[in-house]
Amino acid sequence: MKNSPISIETVKNLLEAKGVKPSFQRISVLKYMLQKKNHPSVDMIYQNLITQIPTLSRTTIYNTLKLLNKKRVIASLSISDTELRYDYISDPHDHFLCKQCGQIFDIDALTEAMEPKEINGHDVHEVQVNAKGICSSCRAKMN
Repeated sequence: MKNSPISIETVKNLLEAKGVKPSFQRISVLKYMLQKKNHPSVDMIYQNLITQIPTLSRTTIYNTLKLLNKKRVIASLSISDTELRYDYISDPHDHFLCKQCGQIFDIDALTEAMEPKEINGHDVHEVQVNAKGICSSCRAKMN
């Protein structure tokens, strides 16, 4: 997976713009998500950051993700049957889960046309469309 260079200052500004105090752990978690774009679980984030931050705990990651989700910096994805995954909120897009390898991919937005503010008197905050199947890499291996 290709890493895009993201500066600490960029991450700090993103957090501050959403009213989140940019602690070292919060910056590290969001920077990881922005660079990897791999829709990580708590454990994936922990495994990747523990070598850089030996004092990091899973509880800190849970609390960070909960805050970032509440402040609408990230979204939680319940696409996997076994764990919550997380995604930085950018342009509207949907997700595809490969049932073979478990990777989650961004796919072209179907939800943009489905972004109602209200349905039957209910205040809608977000719409998620998830697709599941076999990714192109896994399909190629099957043939």
